[in-house]
Amino acid sequence: MKQVLIVLVVMTFAMTSCKSLDQGALKSNGLKVMTYNIRLDIASDKENAWPNRKAFVSSQILFLEPDILGVQEARPNQVTDLNDALTDYKFIGQGRDGGQEGEHAGIYYNSKRMTVQQEQTFWLSTTPETVSKGWDAAYPRVCTFGLFTFKQSKQKVWVFNTHLDHVGKVAQKEGLLLILEKIKRVNNHNYPVILMGDFNIEPDSEILTNLRTKFSDSRAEAEVVFGPEGTFNAFKYDEPITRRIDYIMVSEGISVQKYATLSSTIDFRFPSDHFPVFVQLMLK
Repeated sequence: MKQVLIVLVVMTFAMTSCKSLDQGALKSNGLKVMTYNIRLDIASDKENAWPNRKAFVSSQILFLEPDILGVQEARPNQVTDLNDALTDYKFIGQGRDGGQEGEHAGIYYNSKRMTVQQEQTFWLSTTPETVSKGWDAAYPRVCTFGLFTFKQSKQKVWVFNTHLDHVGKVAQKEGLLLILEKIKRVNNHNYPVILMGDFNIEPDSEILTNLRTKFSDSRAEAEVVFGPEGTFNAFKYDEPITRRIDYIMVSEGISVQKYATLSSTIDFRFPSDHFPVFVQLMLK
């Protein structure tokens, strides 16, 4: 009987230790990432205009507690509103019209968990260092990136966030190629890379097919998948959501534990015309 008790105690201790190790690894190497096209603030949206949505968006982000959040279509006043609400977060990125003007494809990061060593916004054009519109794009488009370091584990990860053009097919292709060139140029130490945003491209496109030769689609790689496949809802609550145009792509060195497309509503209204995409990752 005494021997049985000893065995049980040892087994319990081993199981507890393994669980503690798993939780410790998740805390030090785990990364919660979210991409969110929050829809620009425009009065013509009427009941769906930003003043009627901003509390929903902010509370949704605060509840999910992403370590990294990439936003698209964020106008300066929206950046200010989110800065006021997300007090544990810091923001990097310039507006597409230069400085803080125009829509941002910026990155929020949890400053209690991470620091940023390097950051930049560049334009998706043949003159990426200056405010410019590229190829057949309808608007100037930008990409913001940063090199982030975990405070606890000291591991590093590159994060790139963008919003590709919704009209120009050449601009979509060339813009993504430009981003891939930038990743290759800056990633001298071969750190893991996350590429996310509103690509305005559906999964079966040639552009995405080519991208998947270099990056993995987090939805396809996830151990657990939750929510609808479509990410663009156009504020239409009573119609099927089928268009998937928002992505979180990951390089080698990153495993995807969970993936969710979050279709939350309040009183039959969405917080944006896009659903946020949320993933739980682990750096290997």
